[in-house]
Amino acid sequence: MKKNKSLPQIPGQIDSFHLTPTGLLGATDNCIFEIMVYAENTFRIRVSKHKEWEGNPYSVIASPIENSYGFEEDDRHLILKTANIHLFLRKDNLSLIFKTSSGQMLSEDDPDVGINWLGTEVSCYKKLQEWEKFIGLGEKTGRLNRYGQSYTHWNTDHFGYGVDDDPLYLSIPFYMGLHHGLAYGIFFDNTHKTTFNFGAGNNRYSYFSAEDGDLDYYFIHDESVSQVLSAYTRLTGQTPLPPKWALGYQQCRYSYYPDKDVMRLAQTFREKSIPGDVIYLDIHYMEKYKVFTFDKETFPDPAGLIRHLKQLGFRVVVILDPGIKADESYPIYLEGESKSLFLNYPNGEHYLGQVWPGWCTFPDFTLPEARAWWGEKLQFYTELGVDGFWTDMNEPATWGQTVPNLVQFDFEGTGANHRKARNMYGMQMARSTREGQIQAHSNARPFVLTRSGFAGIQRYAAVWTGDNVSSDEHMMAGIRLVNSMGISGVPFAGYDIGGFVGNCSPQLFARWISIAAFCPLFRAHTMVNSHASEPWSFGEEVESIARNYIRLRYKLMPAIYAAFYKSQETGLPVAKSLALEYPFDDTVYNGAYDNQYLFCEQLLIAPVESYKTITKIYLPEGDWYHLFSGKKLKGGNELLWECPLNYLPVFVAAGSILPMQSVGQHTAAVSDGRIKWHVFKGKGVREQILYEDDGISNAHQNGDWAKRIIQMDHDHGVLKIGALEGDYSSNYRQARIYFHGFQDQLVEIEGNRVKMDRTNVAFLDEIAEFDPLPVGEHEFQICAAVPSVTVTLTAASQTLTLKGIE
Repeated sequence: MKKNKSLPQIPGQIDSFHLTPTGLLGATDNCIFEIMVYAENTFRIRVSKHKEWEGNPYSVIASPIENSYGFEEDDRHLILKTANIHLFLRKDNLSLIFKTSSGQMLSEDDPDVGINWLGTEVSCYKKLQEWEKFIGLGEKTGRLNRYGQSYTHWNTDHFGYGVDDDPLYLSIPFYMGLHHGLAYGIFFDNTHKTTFNFGAGNNRYSYFSAEDGDLDYYFIHDESVSQVLSAYTRLTGQTPLPPKWALGYQQCRYSYYPDKDVMRLAQTFREKSIPGDVIYLDIHYMEKYKVFTFDKETFPDPAGLIRHLKQLGFRVVVILDPGIKADESYPIYLEGESKSLFLNYPNGEHYLGQVWPGWCTFPDFTLPEARAWWGEKLQFYTELGVDGFWTDMNEPATWGQTVPNLVQFDFEGTGANHRKARNMYGMQMARSTREGQIQAHSNARPFVLTRSGFAGIQRYAAVWTGDNVSSDEHMMAGIRLVNSMGISGVPFAGYDIGGFVGNCSPQLFARWISIAAFCPLFRAHTMVNSHASEPWSFGEEVESIARNYIRLRYKLMPAIYAAFYKSQETGLPVAKSLALEYPFDDTVYNGAYDNQYLFCEQLLIAPVESYKTITKIYLPEGDWYHLFSGKKLKGGNELLWECPLNYLPVFVAAGSILPMQSVGQHTAAVSDGRIKWHVFKGKGVREQILYEDDGISNAHQNGDWAKRIIQMDHDHGVLKIGALEGDYSSNYRQARIYFHGFQDQLVEIEGNRVKMDRTNVAFLDEIAEFDPLPVGEHEFQICAAVPSVTVTLTAASQTLTLKGIE
């Protein structure tokens, strides 16, 4: 009887196994397999039809741990146990069952075809759990809950992509499953083109598959979704603290040139008192689009230009494309060719593809020597004073969108073709660029912005969502893309404010920049032959709105910087999907609300389209305060909310301590020495970190930082300002504390009674300095004066006790 080759091949019965210090190694009829423990909450599963493992050397930086599991065996199963996970391996067919330590089902392979091969394609089919939701997968369009959809990971240059198009520029094959109050995560560490299906077209399975390579995935379970995400980032790395200037407002266009236009742009920011930190130079700064050049006619003195911009407080970021023009008169090409640093066909000839300069070769960033060479070439820019780099077209993109699959990559000496290596190309270009900056200026924090990448890209670069379109639909889709990257380990991400493709309307720009003020990466950008997208380009009304929200961003810088500091430690996002904090509240997955998110943990942002003046919002459980009026609202409710163009719906969680500061024209501007803590009446004990360092160097890695913990015990009316820690000299000498939602009270500072200052400063003005709306135009209240108290900060801890007035 002929064997049916259309049927999937399955592992078959376990023939042999033995325990290792980190887990279990074995073989079945058709494959080898290995289970390794990376932490009590993390297992690695590897299965291969071959005699040797085929791995990814780039994404995971953690190592398995030894002697951290228990082992049992019964008639049907091999069982590995940690404190968090019990893993059952069926002996008859190597299907896997993951349970909690108390026996609750987390995830279960289909018993017949859980692991299978169709030709070179390897897949893992898992039973759909009742009411299971799926979140994550990085830069993927669509809704927050991925259930019922299918996605492909294949880094793609997708100009003007649709709001439901897939794939896009960046691949992160990590998702989290949620059901019955439980959460787990799966990271499929395979660099080939992969597919994730979450019940699309069937009601039986979710599955993930790769065109080739091994089944190699990590299974994570912990008590909360946030802990699962943190465990994933311990595998793939956290985002290092970026330079503070990279958190300010950034202005870009394709392109600003000649140099006089760039100087005029910077000067206009300062004349109009609109804060800004970064100006980008797109491809027109180059000589005929050749990387590592400046056009001598349009930029005759780039060093002088950059010095002038720095005097105004601006940093310069330049674009880098990987295509090296194949030109015998171009020294960069000749040098790379002589050192054999480019991608090749199997016969050793260079692969050539067409991009901006014409026919180009491409550095093989999976070759260590090519990465080192690229990093050395960056000195051309760093010696001129360039502070950051923007790596574009690094999928890699070519006209025609096709690279032959037989193109060869070094892949750290193991060799790989384009099918295996493509998804890693952008990440390794970003790595090369970051390492080159460090080599050039070892004590300056690098900044890289990338379009393409893979799991682990967060160690090297911030990410932006590529060539978006100027529309309300794209504005909302960009928010979901950034939030999805946040729950996939990439906290430093953003979108092009105003849209890259097409002409932005004044109303759309006003709404977009107000939302983006609460985005980790705050950058406006538009393409050639479109309307300008500077804050003043849309008339006085929009300029005023843009100025207000940009100024608010700079006031919130203590909160933003603290959030990035915490993200460096935990891997959690700065713009946090509500699914992280309220994963089992079904309403947060409602299409009307799944754009909402938390910024710096305590601000709830409710994005709204530019054409709406009333919108539906959802406030999760707990109490909330409207940021611009101080109005207290009960959570767990859906509300209709008035949202004129100059008032984005923003709310503060009750109990929060929101730090703010005075506004400077850039992040390095000297503040007035006063930190402002806004305390919102709530319940229980809440903390806020105030973290400081010089914002530009790596001295913080050697203890040159300052930190205070501010703690509010709402139940007992006690605010404690923690002692100053670290070697850095704090920039703050005084604290102004504003109490919101408290009744009239006195304050005792270390036993001395002080009456609250009840000046006539409205909360709205204190927070944002927005102009009040015309009387009668909207029912929009500006709250009454805010009680406050001023404290001189000391190195020791201080305690404020609130006392009711008799």
